Amino acid sequence: MTATGHARILTVLGATGSIGLNTLDVVRRHPERFRVHALTASTNVVEMERLCREFRPRIAVMADDQAAQQLASAITDLAEVSVLSGEAGLIDVAATDAVDTVMAAIVGAAGLAPTLAAVNAGKRVLLANKEALVMSGQLFMDAVTRSGAQLLPIDSEHNAIFQCLPPDRVRDLPGAGVRRILLTASGGPFRSHSPEQLRQVTPAQACKHPNWSMGQKISVDSATLMNKGLELIEACWLFNTTPDHIEVHVHPESIIHSMVEYVDGSVLAQLGSPDMRTPIANGMAWPERVESGADSLDLFALGRFHFERPDTERFPCLRLAAEAFQRGGTAPAILNAANEQAVAAFLDGVLCFADIPVIIERTLSAIEVGPATDIERIMAADRQARDHARGEIQRLAPGPMAT
Repeated sequence: MTATGHARILTVLGATGSIGLNTLDVVRRHPERFRVHALTASTNVVEMERLCREFRPRIAVMADDQAAQQLASAITDLAEVSVLSGEAGLIDVAATDAVDTVMAAIVGAAGLAPTLAAVNAGKRVLLANKEALVMSGQLFMDAVTRSGAQLLPIDSEHNAIFQCLPPDRVRDLPGAGVRRILLTASGGPFRSHSPEQLRQVTPAQACKHPNWSMGQKISVDSATLMNKGLELIEACWLFNTTPDHIEVHVHPESIIHSMVEYVDGSVLAQLGSPDMRTPIANGMAWPERVESGADSLDLFALGRFHFERPDTERFPCLRLAAEAFQRGGTAPAILNAANEQAVAAFLDGVLCFADIPVIIERTLSAIEVGPATDIERIMAADRQARDHARGEIQRLAPGPMAT
């Protein structure tokens, strides 16, 4: 609830994805605390119709115009639900005065504009779209400061770090006595694969994460360690630090979601079952806590924890992300765009799994990095990087292309 005791009014950007559905499950468990004003999706009309019938939002937005028309036809009996389409509709429901909380869960660069609109409108922004912050970095955080928006991280790792820090020192790690952040990674399903085996990985194998239930794109990112690279960049911006003060630990059990080491030698860790409803409920109810539906953690059944150093020779995406952050400007946007194109090509069966980082590195080398001072420059770099990445993919694997 808000400070006045009223229910929080939500827009869920990306309602039909894994994060969106888990968010709505928390809403379902606490109807007195949360109400849905708007739901958005890309093209999944069937799932969106089901959600509209259950949650009765005032507005439903489909990113695709044809999908919006199909949804409007399917819910003609729901007179209270208005259907919008396109980026303008997404921005409208993210920034409207009718909501105080926005779950930003659109995957990829498509989430940048509506998420930034929610920030500029001063909302409580539950950030599950890491790409928005990766692409716009300083611009994004300056907007948070200027608008007074409340930015709460939803990625399990960043939410864990947030929970291990003093609330008033989240962006002042030296003042909080923090020595370093220990960012955990599951390592994905292929951490023991040889380079030769990585070349044989199929999309079906890459999308089957050993611990988490996630969408296709983030599952592939987890398998390449690019997800951890993007999270490394995100952590730098969220907690006002640099890669030198963040150490990635591969933790296959996915029970310790991240840790914070203090200068006195103390290490605080946040543990929990690998269930995204835990960080989602934490962000939705913060600073209170509510039941999320996640199972209790059974440490007796687990027995022990394992940790490994990430292998950046076999999985260079983590290294590429750290280098992009250090270069600054539009480099992270270029990195993200090239990765999105490479992952799409891999999922379409056009590109070899092991060639995903090859496409990213070639694109980063070819595209000139400029200042990321406004959204137009960032999106121009994004488009240029996508064009170059598509060309590189065609050179490596001629055939039908994913756009």
